[in-house]
Amino acid sequence: MDGPLKELFKLERLTERAKGKTPSIENSLDSLLQSLREVKDRINAGSVTEDTYVLLAQTVEAKKKEIDEKQREIYNGIARLGKALDKKFTQPLPTYDPLFTSKDAQAALERTIALHFLRTGQFSTAETFIQECKLVIEPEQRTKFQDLHRIVLALKRQDIGPALEWSLKNRDFLRKRSSPLEFYLHRSQFIRLLLAEPLDAGPAISYANATLRSFYPEHATEFQRLMTSVLYLPKERLQRSPYADLASDSVHTDLEPLFAKEYCTNLGMSRQVPLRVIGDIGGGGALARIEKARTVMKERKSEWSQSDELPIEIQLAPESRYHSIFACPVSKEQSTEQNPPMMMTCGHVITKESLQKLCKSNGRVKCPYCPTESTQANAQHVFF
Repeated sequence: MDGPLKELFKLERLTERAKGKTPSIENSLDSLLQSLREVKDRINAGSVTEDTYVLLAQTVEAKKKEIDEKQREIYNGIARLGKALDKKFTQPLPTYDPLFTSKDAQAALERTIALHFLRTGQFSTAETFIQECKLVIEPEQRTKFQDLHRIVLALKRQDIGPALEWSLKNRDFLRKRSSPLEFYLHRSQFIRLLLAEPLDAGPAISYANATLRSFYPEHATEFQRLMTSVLYLPKERLQRSPYADLASDSVHTDLEPLFAKEYCTNLGMSRQVPLRVIGDIGGGGALARIEKARTVMKERKSEWSQSDELPIEIQLAPESRYHSIFACPVSKEQSTEQNPPMMMTCGHVITKESLQKLCKSNGRVKCPYCPTESTQANAQHVFF
């Protein structure tokens, strides 16, 4: 996808204001409108001359030329993007029966898209979409998303105040989740004070004494690392020390996704943006593999009878795995609800079907990985 993404990035830059070889269409139109207003004022004042109209005609022609050139650049960019997509996706896109045909399904889809725009901070787009689809999104929910992006923007400006205020209000929720958010916010501020110019560790140590001391029981090791890092100042020396990670920008930039995850979890929403997950998994090759399997099965006139699993294995990125997967070491098959993992008295785990196959007529089972014998009835269902 590198080729299409590269062309898409160029097209996005080209359509931004004041980017590209020629002025943007908006700038050209604004300049033309300003010229027309000036001529109108001169006409009203009675100071217009023949040269004024000649100059106005030249201005209109020049701006028209600028707009045409800008449009040509954009059309060329769109054409290059299309060629890159055609080169990447050589097979035509599959066609399916119409989806989301019922009113309830359409309403659910439209609401999901609207919430996606709100959650990703595209508020003007969300408002337009909501009005055109005549959706009803509760004002309280909109306000919560606005607060989320207000706090995330503050974190980007290295201002932990709003995030810390939210963390204090929701401290019980964060502690139940064993979330390190509040500690990491204070850690970020400690590092900034420690590395600030002119070099003086006093303010950082005072800040740690006032704010970080209460976190020592839960974060003893990290607390000790922070205090020891004071011995490796200045920053250049710290970067060559065992505590070099504390001088990394990730100490501060990682706060943004961590805060967004905790904030959305508190609202009862998934930690990842649903539509983005769909795009990442589908665009990452899952849809292509599923379509290929569908085509092969159609050619062989076979059908897949399982409704809760796919006929092929789809590789997912670690962040897209939402539950543990157990593969039986005996049968090499993945466990299911009907064939769950079972732990024998020796502690080794195999699936239920493998356990039944290993079971003798007297009900005893010899573990395939150690000399221990146990009974099938003593095996326990394991939940990962």
